[in-house]
Amino acid sequence: MGTLLDFEGHAVASLRRRVAEVEEANQDLIAFARGHSGAVSAIHQAVLAALDAEGLDHLIHVITQSWPHTLGLDAVSLALFVEDRAMRADASGMQFVDRRIVERSIADIDGVVLRGVERGHPLFGPASDLIRAEALIRLDSAPPLPSGLLALGQRRAQGFETRHGSELLLFLGSVVSRMIGRWLLP
Repeated sequence: MGTLLDFEGHAVASLRRRVAEVEEANQDLIAFARGHSGAVSAIHQAVLAALDAEGLDHLIHVITQSWPHTLGLDAVSLALFVEDRAMRADASGMQFVDRRIVERSIADIDGVVLRGVERGHPLFGPASDLIRAEALIRLDSAPPLPSGLLALGQRRAQGFETRHGSELLLFLGSVVSRMIGRWLLP
């Protein structure tokens, strides 16, 4: 005779497996939504803090000193150039740098670059050795305003290459550019 197959048992096992897969996908979606909501809230808090800045020095302080905590990051650096001058600011303070360094840093960036790294971007300064994930946001302004780079970094390696993250970061960069213009234009 032949072998008797248990179709019902096989069908039930297959359905259980599919339900488990759907449940896992659902949990992933919920986790993403919660994370995205948290990111939106953090960006809103960062923008509100920038809007409260009482001058360009205070804005740079907010970006480099307050934003790491607000955004859950380990390092934030801002590099700007205008005419033949350039500067870089981070948690350790502000330094003047060669304009070409900042220009080269933004040359290959179109909007936002999100990536995991072995070592952070040189504009992070001393924190570069600790950075394992970074977001580099190009800041474009028409002369006489400065252009440059906003660099956000964290020690924890993380794959954050999402379209939604890029849109939020582009918004954050646009706010920074406009706030700088607010304090530099009469």
